[in-house]
Amino acid sequence: MARAGTTTKYEIIQAASEFFFTEGISNTSPRMIAEKLGLSTGNITYYFKSKEHLLLTVVEELCSFQWRMLEAEIDKGIGSAASVCLETMTVAVACAESRIARDFFIATFQSELCRNHLRQDHVDRAKKIFAAECSGWTDEQFHQAELLIMGLQYSAIAPTDANIPLKMRISGALNQILSIYNVDAETRQKEIQKILDKDCRNISKRVMAAFTDFVQKKNAEMLHEAQDVLSKKDA
Repeated sequence: MARAGTTTKYEIIQAASEFFFTEGISNTSPRMIAEKLGLSTGNITYYFKSKEHLLLTVVEELCSFQWRMLEAEIDKGIGSAASVCLETMTVAVACAESRIARDFFIATFQSELCRNHLRQDHVDRAKKIFAAECSGWTDEQFHQAELLIMGLQYSAIAPTDANIPLKMRISGALNQILSIYNVDAETRQKEIQKILDKDCRNISKRVMAAFTDFVQKKNAEMLHEAQDVLSKKDA
């Protein structure tokens, strides 16, 4: 049976996500996705101009997941600034321990499309989290701050020949990030130490597993909804 356009698009997203999380971004090609779905590579590029555009769909899901994680941590009584620190720590540890995670996040930071989406999402979040510390800031100031912060976040995961302990890289990046948002030195030290005292490895594994599960379930839901709409039209 011929595929409908909407279902084909979501099938591509679902297959691409599975490859991204099992083979890695670098080892995934449009041909692999096409072969899995029984399509031509032209079908893939019709919906997504490049692998970068496919990656963007997963990054959009990452942003949704991060908002949920942030809200969940705040509900547990963890301060919003500490929750941002927890997110950065989780990514850094995951990248240090998993080739797949490192491949995903480095590809995300190196993609202009993905960086632009992440920056806007994080600007929206920073306006809420640091409203008191950055009272009176303009939209441009928040965007400038996030340009600097994305560089700091990348510094915590970027490959390097220097033998810098992971916790030192994390604490250094977090201190600068909170400083940019006018968090005072005493609070910075307290919030960063609170994060570093946690079981970073297990937290990171749990969060990354939850993110993978979130993406798989969301993609399955979108595909099911598209198929349901199609079946109702055919009825």
